[in-house]
Amino acid sequence: MIEIGVAIAGAQAAYNFLKKGVQVGRDLQDMGQQLQQWANCMADIDQAEKMAEKPPWYKLLGGGVQAQAMEVFLARKQAQRMRDELREIISHPAILGPSHWQEFLRIEAEIRKQKREHEFRRMEIKQAIIEWAAGILLFIVLMGGLAFFVWLANA
Repeated sequence: MIEIGVAIAGAQAAYNFLKKGVQVGRDLQDMGQQLQQWANCMADIDQAEKMAEKPPWYKLLGGGVQAQAMEVFLARKQAQRMRDELREIISHPAILGPSHWQEFLRIEAEIRKQKREHEFRRMEIKQAIIEWAAGILLFIVLMGGLAFFVWLANA
């Protein structure tokens, strides 16, 4: 499960480092680790948003879905604010220029794609296994209860 608070805190830390680095004139390639951290956190927020839109059936029964959706919404807004500020800083002609913003977006897209293909796919498979196991367990319990009532009726 993706922790929204951890993702937004990581994004904020990477954002602060990127912002300072760009302002002092460092090139984006020199800040690769922070750029990767930023993109990973943004990918986590995107995935959390997708998961909040379609929560598993057992989470709907337990409630708390609205709170998670609100947390994702607030994280999305904060991430968008950070992205807008980074775009303004990076695209500023006196700092790096618009071509560097396109490079930033390209690198971020590559990192998101890699994360989606590997990490998120593994999480989706794990989620499917949990859902099937819970469904089968529920079916067995219900069938056992039905068998017990049939046995009581015949006894």
